[in-house]
Amino acid sequence: MTHTDFPATGPLAPPAKGTLKLVDVRLYGEGEPVTVLIEDGVITSVDADRDTETDHTVAGHGEVLLPGLVDIHVHLREPGREDTETIVSGSQAAAKGGFTAVFTMANTSPVTDQPVIAESVWFKSQYAGICDVHPVGSITKGLAGKELTEFGMMASSQAKVRMFSDDGKCVDNPMIMRRALEYAKGQDVLLAQHSEEPRLTEGAVAHEGETAAKLGLRGWPRAAEESIVARDALLARDYGNRVHVCHASTTGTVELVKWAKGQGIPMTAEATPHHLLLTDEKLNSYDGVYRVNPPLREEHDTLALREALLEGIIDCVATDHAPHGSEEKCCEFEHARPGMLGLETSLAIIAEIFVRSGRADWRWVAKVMSERPAEIVRLPGHGRPIAVGEPANLTLIDPGSSWTARGGEMASKSENNPYEGMEFATRVTTTVLRGRLTCVNGIPAEPFEAA
Repeated sequence: MTHTDFPATGPLAPPAKGTLKLVDVRLYGEGEPVTVLIEDGVITSVDADRDTETDHTVAGHGEVLLPGLVDIHVHLREPGREDTETIVSGSQAAAKGGFTAVFTMANTSPVTDQPVIAESVWFKSQYAGICDVHPVGSITKGLAGKELTEFGMMASSQAKVRMFSDDGKCVDNPMIMRRALEYAKGQDVLLAQHSEEPRLTEGAVAHEGETAAKLGLRGWPRAAEESIVARDALLARDYGNRVHVCHASTTGTVELVKWAKGQGIPMTAEATPHHLLLTDEKLNSYDGVYRVNPPLREEHDTLALREALLEGIIDCVATDHAPHGSEEKCCEFEHARPGMLGLETSLAIIAEIFVRSGRADWRWVAKVMSERPAEIVRLPGHGRPIAVGEPANLTLIDPGSSWTARGGEMASKSENNPYEGMEFATRVTTTVLRGRLTCVNGIPAEPFEAA
């Protein structure tokens, strides 16, 4: 495939030509197995004859078929840190994890604060054809927190930027955040906030609690997150634009988001798999792999996030996939770079916590990992029902396939895996992007063309 195969102004790489059938799959894990027929990237039957001749066939063996997963918070490091991740390797990690669309944050080098950089990220993902990688624009130029970027120019670019965030840094100046909300409202784009009052977290590396005190680590208080969530809720109330809370981590944030929604304030929130599964007790190892911002919290925070996700107070799951080189993690805890891998383990963790425990079903998983995130960013073509006429963005899951998470076996270029050696019972086997097989038997596809 060459560059000329892509329409010059088209928003997407074209769907795969030809036919594909998924045999013996259970839609949303329900009912009897069926055969799904896909033609030219579109679902044409969800009850086809299994003997229908097609170009490609995938045997489902009764596995669960869900809409392709959508992650609205990842870090793919390109441009600037291609030694830790690239658009291609991140796309392969995403496909291996069941994702068909991800949103990569703006804290790259250079920062994604102008259309040409956003378009570069977008088209590299389309040339690769493995996952739709949507660039997130920065709210302020250079992430400096002083001057707004051109939301309108980036939103109208070929990358069609629909979310803006200074993630990694907080827009802590309330007047800048107010102006951002006013500008974003006129462009109908989403602002995603890294909620951290920096004057409360200077030098902090761990949750402010008993574990940090015992280990001699400077503590990061819950109030640093919650004070910004409260402020942004009030600003969104008064100035009317949508605001999204990145990586919610505390019981208090749950309460504040619940209050905001009860007031009709257009606020949404995400939780990461690591904040849903791990606690600050992991820090007893002093292993830098567990350093993350916001930090791992206490058990009651983890349990509150789980309940909030079940109740819809927290809207969706987002991985905050953050690759780092070994030299950035194999050092003293306080000097380790914050962040963890997440794309290839996310589905397995959510299945373990919620489905295998009987607290939720696969339709709920589809909601929090595909449908709701696509709704939040107003992303067409993803998070759609598995139905005739819909784009064939799908993932096939084996809920009875045990595996061990090992960083060295992942598609990501980095190995900072906080779940190293953990056993999981759910595995993504196949991912389909507009009719193209982007992961088969757990092996991600190669790119159409080197990015």
